[in-house]
Amino acid sequence: MTGPAPLLVVGDALLDRDLAGRAERLAPDTPVPVVDDHGDRTRPGGAALTAYLAARDGRDVTLVAGVGDDPARRELKRLLDPWVRLLPLPLSGDLPEQTRVPAADRPVARLDRGDGRARSATEAARAAVRDAPAVLVSDHGRGTADRLRDVLAARPPLAWDPHPRGGPPAPGTRLVTPAEKKARALAPADGTPRRDLAAAARDAAALVRQWQAAAVAVTLDARGALLSYGEHPLLVPAAAVHHGDSCGPGDRFAATAAGLLADGALVGEAVEAAVAAATVFAAATVFVGAGGAGALPRPDAAPPPADGDDPFAVAERVRTVHGTVVAAGGCFDLLHAGHVGLLRTARGLGDCLVVCVNSDASVRRRKGAGRPVSPLTDPVRVLRALACVDAVAVFDEDTPERLLADLRPDVRVKGGDYAATDLPEARLLEEWRGQAVLLPYLDGRSSTAMLERAAEPTR
Repeated sequence: MTGPAPLLVVGDALLDRDLAGRAERLAPDTPVPVVDDHGDRTRPGGAALTAYLAARDGRDVTLVAGVGDDPARRELKRLLDPWVRLLPLPLSGDLPEQTRVPAADRPVARLDRGDGRARSATEAARAAVRDAPAVLVSDHGRGTADRLRDVLAARPPLAWDPHPRGGPPAPGTRLVTPAEKKARALAPADGTPRRDLAAAARDAAALVRQWQAAAVAVTLDARGALLSYGEHPLLVPAAAVHHGDSCGPGDRFAATAAGLLADGALVGEAVEAAVAAATVFAAATVFVGAGGAGALPRPDAAPPPADGDDPFAVAERVRTVHGTVVAAGGCFDLLHAGHVGLLRTARGLGDCLVVCVNSDASVRRRKGAGRPVSPLTDPVRVLRALACVDAVAVFDEDTPERLLADLRPDVRVKGGDYAATDLPEARLLEEWRGQAVLLPYLDGRSSTAMLERAAEPTR
């Protein structure tokens, strides 16, 4: 596995602030929460958040954005280093700042300042767009995309996350990702005021034609996303519903979808994974359930090491930024749809997935004569090619206990044909407070059953 593809993000950077504190009482003179002992935490916002999230996925990310030389710009640059390479455009005015005041985990006010807009393009930015293997536009309506529209039109981006205040995406964009409210505002008026799936489907189909896009995915908050190529939309439901700070899921969705498209995934695959990344599975948190953008690890934490196949390096990279390491395992000598479904769900439980694979000798001892069906090199190659797999580790024992003791995953996933008490490594996980999670296979999919059916005489 060569690692995630690099990504160029073009868009409008913001600086976000959170004035978080304790909210345990109301003011005596007016019924509003009093926030005591609040602290000021800064983080990337807008296109800068999208770029940062893509970089946290292990990508080499460059951000083209309008920035000036005001204090907000210097703070943003500090937060992005060394995760994201910043390629600045001249800015008229100050970098926009958005300050959120939450109380009891809910935002009660947002204070905005700074009206800066990208003033002009630079030749370096034009060259970056022309030469980038993959481009994502995060357009918050502050001029960056407009200044580079000619070169973006000549080389349509993989993905475009639009804002009602911005212009239309470049014709030929592969995937446009408006939120439901944005799609309703941007689609041609059809006299339907409702916000339901039928309205979202009509909006998406209309926007595919209006924007001359290959596909439009309308994000529907807790309902997931609706993907349209112009007719007969596909609904990708969210796996779980969480309530809290809603800042950032759209950026997480766009960053994941664009990154997977850059890696070679189909549009449907990218949208399905993006929905999973922007929501939460029951056993672990991914984004919103962890508190939205405000719960992200400090952007100035240690950067990830170079990409590679070393499972221990992958796990350490994720731990460095306080992420969740997930481990799954099995023989996989006959990889089937049940395995793939389990692995994709397992990847959604955390920030990386390491697959622990039995060696040929281990498979032979466990499964008997005739196994493995394929030599170890074949399933390892296929597993590494799956977008949901970050690394593969091979063990020679009957169970992966020694490997897990070294890897120390936060979540250990097994197929649903096990009971939690039957997991040989369940007690081991308790040593570092790891959690065993059972996930169901697709009904009727098992290597043994498939081999038995294949051996039956032809009827």
